[in-house]
Amino acid sequence: MPRRTRIVVAGAVATALGLAAAGMGVADAAAAPPPLAFTMATANVLAERYVYDGEQGYLDFDLGVNVIAGKDPLEIRAKRSSYAKPITAEQIVVRNGKKKAVKLPAGMVTGWGGLKDFTTITMKNAAGKQVAGYQTDFCPNAYESARTRRDAPAQNPYPRGCSEGPFNLGAVWGIQAGWNAPVASLPRTGEFDLPDGVYTATVSVNKKYRDYFKIAAKSATLKLTVTVKTIDRGDDAAAAAKARVKAAQAGDDPAEAAALAEHGEHAGQGDPDLQISAYKPGFRPPAKRPRAVKASAIAKGPRPDLRSLPASGISLSQEEDKKWYVNFGATVWNAGTSPLLVDGFRQTGTERMDAYQYFFDAKGKEVGSVAAGTMEWDAREGHRHWHFTDFARYSLLKADKKVAVRSGKEAFCLANTDAVDYTIPSAKWRPDNTDLSSSCGQNTAVAVREVLDIGNGDTYTQDRPGQSFDLTGLPNGTYYIEVKANPSNKLAELSTKNNTALRKIVLGGTAAKRTLKVPSVNGLD
Repeated sequence: MPRRTRIVVAGAVATALGLAAAGMGVADAAAAPPPLAFTMATANVLAERYVYDGEQGYLDFDLGVNVIAGKDPLEIRAKRSSYAKPITAEQIVVRNGKKKAVKLPAGMVTGWGGLKDFTTITMKNAAGKQVAGYQTDFCPNAYESARTRRDAPAQNPYPRGCSEGPFNLGAVWGIQAGWNAPVASLPRTGEFDLPDGVYTATVSVNKKYRDYFKIAAKSATLKLTVTVKTIDRGDDAAAAAKARVKAAQAGDDPAEAAALAEHGEHAGQGDPDLQISAYKPGFRPPAKRPRAVKASAIAKGPRPDLRSLPASGISLSQEEDKKWYVNFGATVWNAGTSPLLVDGFRQTGTERMDAYQYFFDAKGKEVGSVAAGTMEWDAREGHRHWHFTDFARYSLLKADKKVAVRSGKEAFCLANTDAVDYTIPSAKWRPDNTDLSSSCGQNTAVAVREVLDIGNGDTYTQDRPGQSFDLTGLPNGTYYIEVKANPSNKLAELSTKNNTALRKIVLGGTAAKRTLKVPSVNGLD
């Protein structure tokens, strides 16, 4: 989902400084372009400052500084073999016409947000005094990207955004040859504010990256004039802008964050009235239901492989009913060799559909389908779409692994909300259905299609009574949040031995004031 920033720029200056060699124009390349270029869209930026309800002001701005790839893409692959192992990263380079993986130096990649501490940004006031200084990471996977040379490839294959889930396993970051990716402008954490005035911003590529890419220091620094001006947008608009700034600083997509705030369930809520099947033929289910056969009757071939990640975002809350609840997020992802594709066909006159799972050969050709349960219409506020039943099940287990409480969440709209591991073969880097606008359908639908692509996960946040775990009557002690994919084995997959993940929690306190401890998983939270 594209990130839209509140930025007003003055002028039409375009400056590109080579990272490995100087002399590259943005619009055209008379000579061979350098491997990377550091570019600013304008030398003058107007930064909007918001103040509301008497609180301290904060800035929402984009400096318009970008990195542009040369004749070859910039491609980096990061992966860890287990949660006990650190993330390692390799750059895919082209040498003598062949691709080769070169290990990146230690410290460049420590998480899933991209290249750590890629740039340093300083701000000086009109008197020349430094009033701010901070470092920013660099995510090459731009939401908004375009080719900057007319000889550049027409398409960008790389993912949109850097998914920073705590239990991700692999990532691919890249800038297509001749395309751009913006450098972060805001500090990673905390609200950032400066009084109205004119400032000089200096953006520099940090030394370890200059050394690695053999960048001359003079070619890796840009200076811009930033004019800060307070904007009166009203309380509601200011609050919405503040939410977007916080989302941007956290590395999340603002549209997704806003949806979460509104609906509080699915990690990729969208507009259920906007159906991707209306403009993407691949998401249109067939006009009639297929003839069902058994999965064993379909030739062996690619299959999805559903796996669960440990629960995350775990918290404790007391609701208006005075009961205590454990809230959590749960992700099921597809590590297989085929997408999970399920079509639903309506039982006329009812709010129920018959669901079928489809299968494909090694070339992606559809080869058959089997019955896979049902889909149900969910008319509740924040839903109003079709749910596929029995996709996952959430349980709170006692220390002896017996069920203490079961979540009421039993049906799901499938969407590719999270990039869990894009380094596995055939992972889909740019899935179309990333939120509920995918194909979850309206009440007038006679058929829907729901897809979970290879390498992608679907995350739900359980923070509503009936879906979160009710602690009423539970004694203090050790428990486990169990996330189980395909609990009724209605879906055919490569293996069902890896469908379950457990996350330990410890309940304490009193009936009036419960407490919760969540041990990390090898230091991951």
